[in-house]
Amino acid sequence: MPYQKGEGKTVVIALGGNALGNTPQEQLELVKNTAAHIVDMIEDGTNVVVSHGNGPQVGMINNAFAYASANDGKTPEMPFPEAGAMSQGYIGYQLSQAILNELKARGILRSTVNVITQTVVDPDDPAFQNPTKPVGAFLTEEEARAKAAETGWTFKEDAGRGWRQVVASPKPVRVVEFDAISDLVDAGYVVVSTGGGGVPVFEEGGYAGVPAVIDKDRSSALLARELGADMLVILTAVEKVCVNFNTPEQAEIDGMDVAQARAYIEEGQFAPGSMLPKVEACIEYVEQFPAGKALITSLECAAAGLRGETGTVITA
Repeated sequence: MPYQKGEGKTVVIALGGNALGNTPQEQLELVKNTAAHIVDMIEDGTNVVVSHGNGPQVGMINNAFAYASANDGKTPEMPFPEAGAMSQGYIGYQLSQAILNELKARGILRSTVNVITQTVVDPDDPAFQNPTKPVGAFLTEEEARAKAAETGWTFKEDAGRGWRQVVASPKPVRVVEFDAISDLVDAGYVVVSTGGGGVPVFEEGGYAGVPAVIDKDRSSALLARELGADMLVILTAVEKVCVNFNTPEQAEIDGMDVAQARAYIEEGQFAPGSMLPKVEACIEYVEQFPAGKALITSLECAAAGLRGETGTVITA
């Protein structure tokens, strides 16, 4: 018997780091709660594509291989693109398994699939001229300079704690596996994809992985636009976006259009390492797909947000 698409909206859900853990064991427990909220949406008839971050996880993999390589003489160092693919694999395995278990517990005839995803980036992206994202283990200056000479990687001093490899954060251009993801959604599968923004690759004749970090919200916005998804849902730790955050004048925003969102950005209302990239991803999505709506809310409020009961909605 074939799976059936839901009769409601198609949404791309970008999970924040609070939905995942810092270790595989902790994550395995947390994703059970995450899965329950996702299946609440599916039970309402929503067709779901789930993306997720991978910052702590890819760092853990990268550091583990670097430490083992430096200390046992037998373990090879793991290239950063491969570490990203590994993180997609085990996070996607746990997420898709937890969602599948919840679907079965509720008697919902749907299945899950995890797609290890590559994302094309532009070699001429200005981000490659100034890599800023620290990854991997801390080294001494001498070790960092030797490693840079050996590999061609870029290293920078990190807040007095040592030297670390830094990589670029380029804009996503195209999701390589888009056609497969689209076909799976049309066939009624719950798809987990574009984890950590996707493994960055250059497309020059063929595909080749590149050490870089893509913002997962921007890749989710790109995927939602290409799918023609009704909504992009970016989940974070708060129910609604706020202005004047953490001040006596703090106020929640129920909705805003692109012009209002840009005005708030100009005022410096959104923190660069926190809410700003989420709002910018929503702007990109609704500007390029005006028929859609973007929603920023918490995991616990996601189903209610899709029903229009809470969250911050951003429109063109």
